[in-house]
Amino acid sequence: MSKDYYKILGVSKTATEEEIKKAFRKLAHEHHPDKKSGDEAKFKEISEAYAVLSDKNKRAQYDAFGSGAQFGGGGQGFGGFNAGQGFGGFDFSQFSGNAQGFEDLDLNDIFGSIFGGGRRVKRGRDIQVDIELTFHDSIFGTTRKVSVNSKLVKEKEVSIQIPAGIESGQMIRMDGFGETIEDGRPGNLFVRVHVRPHSYLRKEGYNLVMDLQVKLSEALLGANKAITTLDGEIEVKIPSGTNTGAILRIKGKGVPQGNNHRGDLYIRINVKLPDKLSKEAKKLIEELKKEGI
Repeated sequence: MSKDYYKILGVSKTATEEEIKKAFRKLAHEHHPDKKSGDEAKFKEISEAYAVLSDKNKRAQYDAFGSGAQFGGGGQGFGGFNAGQGFGGFDFSQFSGNAQGFEDLDLNDIFGSIFGGGRRVKRGRDIQVDIELTFHDSIFGTTRKVSVNSKLVKEKEVSIQIPAGIESGQMIRMDGFGETIEDGRPGNLFVRVHVRPHSYLRKEGYNLVMDLQVKLSEALLGANKAITTLDGEIEVKIPSGTNTGAILRIKGKGVPQGNNHRGDLYIRINVKLPDKLSKEAKKLIEELKKEGI
């Protein structure tokens, strides 16, 4: 189940960095495990929320994919966040129980202690691979398999679940699928996604946008036009009197958002004027001119 990090910290989704930091300090002081009234589980939860919301990239990824996402731009450590994993297993006893001392403690020291303290365990190197997706697969999601080489296992095949709506350049983190070493834990696999552009569709958030050229007669009188969407061919009605720049909205033909919801398809109309006019066409237009059209 996706966690609501904003709710955990008690801030709104539009909260500033300073508001998020202030909320974390207050809650961390209240629930610090060394305090008599402290709550270690709650402290870990708010630390997890702050680790994501205090980082612009992780916050943007969380806003887009929720706490179950595994996207990030970093190649190692906590650079690409694995939000659903939490901070289980870390020892918080090293933090001072003095309330004033804790409030004055730098937040970087807190997270440095969480992720860097204690006995170091050998870890394999992180591995990065690049994959290319069609525009269709980036919108609806897909499964891809890649071959990864490591020390102990010369080559292994890894199945990667590509989420719907992924952007070109985003990174998927696969924990434990990097280099394997003896007497240590494996590194992580980072998969950078490259999306091939579509010939006429563009992605804007959860919506898709396209341009559609219509004849002057179709714009004036109205028409039905067949267009090809990612779901197949559909017929679009062009209302009479449509102007260049008009936008038509087709509901539910955009990017999947989860829970069977999808964004919309927006069609931008471009009225094509004829290069040349016949004598008959000119006469008709002169008549329209007289009518004030």
